[in-house]
Amino acid sequence: MTGAVAAEIDEPSPSVLPEEARSAFQGMAAQLTVNLTGWMAVALLFYSEVPPAVLQPWLLAFAAFWLLRLVVLLGFRRDAQTPIASLVRWWTVWVVGLLINSSLWGMGAWLFYPYLDSSRVGVLLIIGYTLCIAAAPVLLNHPRAFLLFPVLYFGPIVARIATSGRHDAYAQAGTMLLVFALTFLLVRAFRQSLLRTRDLQSQTDALLLQLRIEKTSADAARGAAEAANRAKTQFFVAASHDLRQPLHAMGLLAGALRHKNLDVESAHLVGSINESVDALEGLFSQLLDLTRLDSGVIEAQPQHFGLNELYRKLRLRFEPLAFEKGLGLRFRGADHHVWADLLLVERIVHNLVSNAIRYTGDGTVLIGCRRRGNRLLLQVWDTGPGIDEREQQRVFDELYQVPNELRADSPQRRGLGLGLSIVRRLAALMDAPITLHSRKGHGSVFTLELPIGQAPPEHGPLPPAKPHVGLTLKGRRIIVVEDDPDVGSSLGSMLTGWGADVVVLVGAASCAAWMAANLASAPPDLLLVGDATEPEGSGMDVIVALREHFGEVTPAILIGDNALPIREIQAQHSRMHLMLKPVVPVKLRALIGFKLGEAAH
Repeated sequence: MTGAVAAEIDEPSPSVLPEEARSAFQGMAAQLTVNLTGWMAVALLFYSEVPPAVLQPWLLAFAAFWLLRLVVLLGFRRDAQTPIASLVRWWTVWVVGLLINSSLWGMGAWLFYPYLDSSRVGVLLIIGYTLCIAAAPVLLNHPRAFLLFPVLYFGPIVARIATSGRHDAYAQAGTMLLVFALTFLLVRAFRQSLLRTRDLQSQTDALLLQLRIEKTSADAARGAAEAANRAKTQFFVAASHDLRQPLHAMGLLAGALRHKNLDVESAHLVGSINESVDALEGLFSQLLDLTRLDSGVIEAQPQHFGLNELYRKLRLRFEPLAFEKGLGLRFRGADHHVWADLLLVERIVHNLVSNAIRYTGDGTVLIGCRRRGNRLLLQVWDTGPGIDEREQQRVFDELYQVPNELRADSPQRRGLGLGLSIVRRLAALMDAPITLHSRKGHGSVFTLELPIGQAPPEHGPLPPAKPHVGLTLKGRRIIVVEDDPDVGSSLGSMLTGWGADVVVLVGAASCAAWMAANLASAPPDLLLVGDATEPEGSGMDVIVALREHFGEVTPAILIGDNALPIREIQAQHSRMHLMLKPVVPVKLRALIGFKLGEAAH
């Protein structure tokens, strides 16, 4: 016998036998039913053919052994938590019982054959074949036992037929041997298929185990990455607050100095300080935007809104900057309505307009909107130096800056190359395509595609959209509340330099004490409150308290360092404007003019 054939008939490993024992006893009830049916068929069909002296002893012996096997089955079921060693013994008992059962059938076939005609012999063969097939599923993994089972059954009857002397004895014996051989080959092929299935199952189980291990590792890595993102976000928030405060104070001090009688050189230095603070404010905003994008806290929340509201905010923020550079700032298409996230669109256009003003030395920056099919094209045009065609594919990459002709120490060159990468990522959150067209020396145009929105219900006339940049604050009364004494002092000095009558209060507690001591004080024209970090109350709480004291319509500006969208939404709902630190004096002056003009209407 070759090694391959030997491998086919080897018994399975002892470690597999316990499971085989359970499987065998699970199918034993069906086998006992088949055996009882065969026993009854023999009793009914052969009682008139086989003498009672031959038939009855076999029937009694078979019935007694059948009952014994039933007792064995019930004993196994009672012992449900059988140890592995006992399971191996149970398996041995089951195999021995099956082989004795086969021997009884073979003995009956030997005894009954001389008294049976060909049809009755066929019944015996059918019963034996049925028993072989019934035993096959359990004995597939035990080829030796499976071979022994049909040999014990068919062997005696084949020998009896071959030695009977009948004219067709050899033909019948050969037919039975052929059936036996074909059955063996069929069962062998089925066993090979079962082994392959088990191999595949083992491989599947191994892959599932590996997948679980890798999933556990991936979950741990994702958890670590999320923790790192949270730590990074917390770091940037803390660093933003700690760094914005001194920059805020520095910008206010520089703003106050601009209104002193300075010589030309000192005035130039103060102007450079203001430009640096403005550049650092842009860097802070970009870093915070990038952190929020990386941490996944920004989600698009589309709504219907009119571009007139967006243009009003852009005009308020950028008109002072354009005025200082001698640029024209124009808006077109304010009557259109958009279906998109207002805050994300505002941030995108804010970055684009900021870049346009920064890099345009002469001419105009135009923000326009026009319809194309069922979409709106929101565009920012400038008359700047333009972008070379070779650079246009890279301008949206992080940390990439287009080479230009500005001096390396110019404020316009200060940046990290994050603005346009943030623009692209914010646009992707809304599934809004953004494109660039530019010619060297002829300016650039950025286009953001947005769905068309619906006009909201009318709520009366809009407030005046264009504050006067050169306004005077003479005779205006402003209350300043700041938790940082240096910042409050600097802000008070700057506002005083603009002609305002200023009351500076340090913190929420000082503000409460001042209100208690000035119950009959006239209401101020404006509240300018820093978003305090002290536990006594936030800047919003301070504004609420002051409005309860002076009146709900008192204009208010909140100066804070929290750039999250929820903070801006809270400020809008409370009818106040949120301005982020560090505050650039010219922007603050424009916003104050807007608020005072808003109150006048």
